Amino acid sequence: MTILVVGGTGTLGRQIVKYALAEGYRVKCLVRCFGRGAFLRGWGAELVAGDLSRPSTIPLNLKGIKIVIDTATIRVVTKKYRTEKIDWRGKLALLESAKMVKIKKFIYFSVFVALDSYRRMTQRPILVPLLGLKLRIEEELEKSGLNYTIYQCSGFYQGLVGEYALPTLNNEVIWLPSASFFVRYLDAQDVAKIVIETLNNFKYNNTKTSLSGDRFWTPNEIIQTCERLSYKTSIIVYLPDILFSLLARFFSFFEASWNTGDRLQLGILVNRYMLEKKSQMELRLSEDFTPFRLWPFKRLTLEGFLQDYYRLVVKKVRETNYQKSKEVSYVEE
Repeated sequence: MTILVVGGTGTLGRQIVKYALAEGYRVKCLVRCFGRGAFLRGWGAELVAGDLSRPSTIPLNLKGIKIVIDTATIRVVTKKYRTEKIDWRGKLALLESAKMVKIKKFIYFSVFVALDSYRRMTQRPILVPLLGLKLRIEEELEKSGLNYTIYQCSGFYQGLVGEYALPTLNNEVIWLPSASFFVRYLDAQDVAKIVIETLNNFKYNNTKTSLSGDRFWTPNEIIQTCERLSYKTSIIVYLPDILFSLLARFFSFFEASWNTGDRLQLGILVNRYMLEKKSQMELRLSEDFTPFRLWPFKRLTLEGFLQDYYRLVVKKVRETNYQKSKEVSYVEE
């Protein structure tokens, strides 16, 4: 069976490619640049040229495909690659092409269920452009007639490296809102495993599935873990909620800063949701509300992930220092 992975060079996409290949699937990856996807070819995947910003490049690449796994999302906004162009018009073109060739299954990755609950509960619009578009694509997929599974992920450990782990290591400022919020992060590799293992499970046909980690984490708890494992002290600056909100709105005016604005707006949205649903969320703090209550494998913990990360950094620093010392010795001789 052939799988087409859209977004195969990304954090989650590359893990899905790896595990799909390990399970014996034939994997094709839709990529804009073959150079960036060279490592996927090295793993055994086939690269096909395609660009969500150019819908005409999509249909031919779906020939012979049985399953589409869409993990793509815009990372850096440029004049050519804009949020609405990729995560709305590009995704609609992908859906229409999938319907045209009668794809057996379409798998889509969206945002965690709390945002959808927040919108339904308050009837307020989602002000974060990217997240709002993802929810709209969910709606389009539900009425498409395709056999689909939507996975709503709460956040990946890998994203915390640039957010907290690296700034702590480099003594850079970490900006936080004054009010804490809770997120159940999980490992992208664990998500990839569960997606591939449930590909042929009919129970996940035409469903939304929330994937989350084993416990809630606040930014402060993550930072404290980074400090303990890196033997460094973080530089934290807390911003009042109103200032945090103003900053988010300010960044959203500039295309090149949409990702920053989205992240700040997301923090505000989560804070509001947590405050308005405080009693219910307190009950959930001790629960694992994903359908995979008994995961078929042991999941990586956040502390384990950060421990591995800092161990790898220390190893690379030692190797670099060793190479430099060899070069100095050679010059002296």
